[in-house]
Amino acid sequence: MRLALRATAFHFAWAGLTRLTLCALLLFCAACGEDEPARRVDMSKRQETALPTPASGITYAYLPQYSHTTSYARHHLLVEYLAKATGLPIRQVFPDTFDEHVKMVAQGQIDISFTNPFVYIKLAQHGARGFARTIRSSGRGEFRCEIICRSDNRALKTPEDCRGKRWIAVDPLSAGGYLFALGYFHDLGIHKQDFAEITFAPGPGGKQENVVLAVLAGKYDFGTIREGTLDVLKDRIDPTQIRVLARTKAYPEWLFAARKGLDERVVEKVSRAMFALDPANPEHAAILKAAGLARIIPAKDQDCDPVRELIRKLELD
Repeated sequence: MRLALRATAFHFAWAGLTRLTLCALLLFCAACGEDEPARRVDMSKRQETALPTPASGITYAYLPQYSHTTSYARHHLLVEYLAKATGLPIRQVFPDTFDEHVKMVAQGQIDISFTNPFVYIKLAQHGARGFARTIRSSGRGEFRCEIICRSDNRALKTPEDCRGKRWIAVDPLSAGGYLFALGYFHDLGIHKQDFAEITFAPGPGGKQENVVLAVLAGKYDFGTIREGTLDVLKDRIDPTQIRVLARTKAYPEWLFAARKGLDERVVEKVSRAMFALDPANPEHAAILKAAGLARIIPAKDQDCDPVRELIRKLELD
């Protein structure tokens, strides 16, 4: 009995399937009438496809040494120029901290990074590649750290006087705001344990500014910032109230890096547009001036070797 029922069910299912197949075949034949001309496909004609880019576009980030407002003001013209010159949808994003910036690059959330050489070395460990570096408006391809204190601080006459004092630095991953100073003090025989305190500036962003303001307020004996920061703040503070106690040796300037896996054609387009920026062109000059740059030139990973040597010396590997 069960076998008969199964056979009957199978018969009806097969009949239904056959009727559906027949209907589909009739519709297909109706659509392909004899009077419809055949179309010839010319395989010799091809069209180039656009570069594959994420739905949200190419992301560009400035390591947050300054406030987000300052980062935007300094680089939004450059980002707009790159988008126009390359035809790629490029937008600026704003990580809150140095550590967040590194993590976002490693996770593929930041495609193009403008960063200091110390952070770049961290990014390179995640497969990032430096492709361009900067020449500052001063004409130099290197930068230094400045050790600053209040002008009226009589306890600090020489860098050696910083021993036993309270130090505010930019960030553990800051090159000009911490690492270079650490190397400078190391050469003087002064080590981390020799300071009364080492504090890092609060964020998000604005860390360079916060160091200057904390020193100015007398909260710390001295601070360390990248060379050029006092110029950025000249309209917000009285520069005569700050004294530069010392400057470190110079190290390679900031550079642009592409995250691991970013399409090489995208990197090529962006780098060509960067290298084409001409200070003799008024429109380009405005872009470069806003960013504090004279020009952008090709880079290679070995450019950061002096910073790698400093990291080894300080045993920060």
